[in-house]
Amino acid sequence: MAPEVERVDEPFTGDERSTLEGFLEWSRHTLLHKCAGLTAEQLALRAVPPSMLSLLGLMRHVTEVERTWFRQRFVGQAVPDIYSRPGKPDASFEDVDPRQAEATYNLLVNEWELCRDAIRGRTLDETFAHPRFGPMSLRWILCHMCSEYTRHNGHADLLRECIDGRTGT
Repeated sequence: MAPEVERVDEPFTGDERSTLEGFLEWSRHTLLHKCAGLTAEQLALRAVPPSMLSLLGLMRHVTEVERTWFRQRFVGQAVPDIYSRPGKPDASFEDVDPRQAEATYNLLVNEWELCRDAIRGRTLDETFAHPRFGPMSLRWILCHMCSEYTRHNGHADLLRECIDGRTGT
């Protein structure tokens, strides 16, 4: 059973960095909030056919996205992909296994901590060279991650409502 999650509101005042990181933290925890109280089987359920989306798949996807943007691209850590496979862009959503729900949940939470550590002390203006787009800043990554979670939290709302009727924030 996915545990209950305490979400802390994003800062209502403050500097740019704390605001961006606060929105990202709230969005991260919102995804887990949408999963709270569900069984592993419910988390793996593709509740809106023919879509491949499941809450477990969304957890896998954002784990991969966090690792890719913060650790692999921005910091340049040589860490392997978790779910991505050549020629399978939707691998995070495929082969979801309820027996892996707890490990998937823990991997996501651990990846958040590794990503926080990776950017600690780095400036918003610091950049890395994306092979397709050129220089990209940490500021852009934080904004992108907020939008990534916003989109997927909307998916999570719909999935949760289809699974057990629960609605709300």
